[in-house]
Amino acid sequence: MCDASRPVPVMGVWELSVYVSVLLLALSGSPVLGSLRNVTADVFGSESYGKVAAFGDFNADKQTDMFIIRSGNELWIFLADLKGTPYFHPNVKLSLKSEDVVITSVVPGDYDGDSQMDVLLTTIPKDKVNTDVPLTAVIYWGLNQTLNVNSKTRLNNTYLDEPLIIDFNGDLIPDIFGVTGEGAKPLITYGGGNLSVTTTLNTKNKMFIPHSHAFVDLTTDFTADLFLTTVSGASEIQFETWENKGGNFTESTLIIQKPKDVKIVGQSVFADFDGDGKQDQLLPACEDDNCLKSAIYLLKHGTDQWVPVLQNFSNMNTVWGFVPSAYKSLSIPITLHIGDYNMDGYPDALAILKDTSGSNQQAFLLENVPCKNSTCTRMFEVHWEISDLNQIKDAEVATFFDIYEDGILDIIVLSKGLSGDNYAIHVLVNNFEADAYFVKVIVLSGFCSNDCPHQVKPFGVNQPGPYIMYTTVDANGYLKNASAGQLSQSAHLSLQLPYNVLGLGRSANFLDHLYVGIPRPPAEKPIRMQEWTAIIPNSQLIVIPYPHDNPRSWSAKLYLTPSNIVLLTAIALIGVCVFILAIIGILHWQEKLIDSTLTQCDVTHQPFYCASSALHSSPAVGGPQALRDLHNAQGTSSGERSGNSHRGKRSICIFCVYILIYW
Repeated sequence: MCDASRPVPVMGVWELSVYVSVLLLALSGSPVLGSLRNVTADVFGSESYGKVAAFGDFNADKQTDMFIIRSGNELWIFLADLKGTPYFHPNVKLSLKSEDVVITSVVPGDYDGDSQMDVLLTTIPKDKVNTDVPLTAVIYWGLNQTLNVNSKTRLNNTYLDEPLIIDFNGDLIPDIFGVTGEGAKPLITYGGGNLSVTTTLNTKNKMFIPHSHAFVDLTTDFTADLFLTTVSGASEIQFETWENKGGNFTESTLIIQKPKDVKIVGQSVFADFDGDGKQDQLLPACEDDNCLKSAIYLLKHGTDQWVPVLQNFSNMNTVWGFVPSAYKSLSIPITLHIGDYNMDGYPDALAILKDTSGSNQQAFLLENVPCKNSTCTRMFEVHWEISDLNQIKDAEVATFFDIYEDGILDIIVLSKGLSGDNYAIHVLVNNFEADAYFVKVIVLSGFCSNDCPHQVKPFGVNQPGPYIMYTTVDANGYLKNASAGQLSQSAHLSLQLPYNVLGLGRSANFLDHLYVGIPRPPAEKPIRMQEWTAIIPNSQLIVIPYPHDNPRSWSAKLYLTPSNIVLLTAIALIGVCVFILAIIGILHWQEKLIDSTLTQCDVTHQPFYCASSALHSSPAVGGPQALRDLHNAQGTSSGERSGNSHRGKRSICIFCVYILIYW
């Protein structure tokens, strides 16, 4: 009988299956390290010089601007413009040439609580650079998105080191913490109306210079603690934590000594290194005076055991190490800049390393990877070969920055420029394209929400002290945590961003819980913390803690950030659908031809003529098998052939639906 389903090329279904499977595997590959591309000309044009000193949204347009020092005595604010070319434009200039001083640090913040960004500068006389002369601190008040050189307040005290900006009294107005030239104990200058000064901490030890103090939650109670770098009576560097208990800072009984074999201590930084939701201390250090042997140590809060997370600084036959420098007012101490470069939920780092046998000095990316031995859970691994990064010679500073506000952290490198007063700025965009996700969180001061006076937009403030943590389920079904402190450090080119980008890895699930906490006033026992649920990945969350003492009334504005993954997925899905429809169309056309031939065979009773016609009409059949098929097909009704045909198409459609559901 005539088997109409025989000419249908059934192998096409399996070929389709293989094709789609390969495509799915290709699109769902494991994340790899993205490449870097130098976009300095697109970002700065001809203005790519100066010292990048701080970041902040100066004009409150929800785009992060740059504060750049030029010629040592000029502050330029480069405003971001997503639609402009170049991306950053120098807009606000503050010149101190007439005062004959050099700017040593820049800390943006809202120091009077009017929801407009002010700027704190520390300066030193030009003829006293690299001496022990104390630093002068001046606040330039912001008004209508500009700075006026005549609208300023000079603090009464001078500082032996760059100050730390904290929120000591929990009013969400930044305060200034530092050791002054008038005494050994640190003073706190409260932000707000009259900038009152008080000695609050009864510290027993002197502060180490250059310090790496921090204002960050180390006890996971969503209230920032105070971390201090001090010097013992035996002149040994040590670390103290003043925990915030019931709104009051209490000295910890556990004082941590530096690692045993360390000679030079760098700047401590804090990050949730192993993804357990708790902040860990990372300490770059050298075991000799010339940094021929460098290391990075990890310390978990509440313990006194230093764990090395990077000791191998060798690349082939070259040994690299940190760059030692004696403390001077303009020197850059050994430091790490932290950011989740590949969005896997584990913070990576950037470091400046020097060839110990030569003069080459470069920036390197340190990736956070699983530990290769039982002494730790995570470790750093140096990526020695990243071409665009390696091409930048004489690097001095490297930090992370989200250039295009897409949630992917890019890299900014400062290198020695043609002029001794200015650095060359290099911008490397991160072309990371793996299927990883993120959430970007910024916490504002919360002095107003939608009813700000004088139509002020409350977005342009740098708020120190908030703590962010999320819990979710990863792609393998395991519980995943991550945390970060907002603007925990402000001195010695810490270059922290006014927001936190937390990687989610390959999990596109909603965030189960996102917690945000802020500092609280003295003697207030209830913590100020709010929880949000079902947060969409690849989104930016702007938290407005208003009013401060009623977390249930806090609001959060959610902004989605479409990524290239969404576009690539849509293109691939459309391509697969078009491919499947083309296959179905070809099969349908072949069946129509064969049905027509076999119908003629039934009418004319000429099987050999029909076989010849079928062979010419359908390349899917041929040879003696076609004749046998036609002989066997003589007894099959057209209804049976139609049923077989529909079953074949239906099986293909079911397969297509399965593929779409899997996708």
